[in-house]
Amino acid sequence: MPGYRRAADLPQMIPVFPLDGALLLPGGELPLQIFEPRYLNMVDDVMAGDRVIGMIQTKGGDRERPSLAGVGCLGRITSYAETADGRYLITLTGVCRFDAGEEIAIRTPYRQVRANYDRFEDDLAETDEKTEAPSAVRDRFAHALKRYLNHRDLDIDWETATTAPLEPLVNSLAMGLPFEPAEKQALLEAPRLADRFEALTTLLEIDCLEDGDDDAPPMQ
Repeated sequence: MPGYRRAADLPQMIPVFPLDGALLLPGGELPLQIFEPRYLNMVDDVMAGDRVIGMIQTKGGDRERPSLAGVGCLGRITSYAETADGRYLITLTGVCRFDAGEEIAIRTPYRQVRANYDRFEDDLAETDEKTEAPSAVRDRFAHALKRYLNHRDLDIDWETATTAPLEPLVNSLAMGLPFEPAEKQALLEAPRLADRFEALTTLLEIDCLEDGDDDAPPMQ
């Protein structure tokens, strides 16, 4: 992302959009439909500034103002459109994960936090798309993914899934597959790509085992 080379380049006080089940990862793209007045206000404000929003999940507490998860991901608005009925259609591109610090007492209808990116500064590094997993590990993943898709009656472009570079493949599946919020959070907090790859593979395997589908045949 242009202009963001170090953690120090990123804004320290950011607006956040709490949305359970929505996962944004660095480099990933998350389309959102904005219609609540407070978040329309938020988009108006950030479009007039640096165009960044922190996506974050919640972890219980008051229903009207739930506690925020400890880790979120900063995203930059890279696509914006307004509908005739006043909704905003935006796309956030993930920039860097952050530790959510203290919440800022400020008079905006949306919430803001102090963000610390130090632990995730590697998210800003240029990625090597040739990074690959050992063939046995990738085979295990492919088998688990086939069984998961078959079990869930889902479909993807299998040729792309077997030939895509590891990082965009893992991140797109982590963001797009219907995991539970706690599982999405675990994928977000995985320190490195290898850890996220292992966590994703395990979640795919567990999904079938939990429903007694351990002997299900793979999709053809």
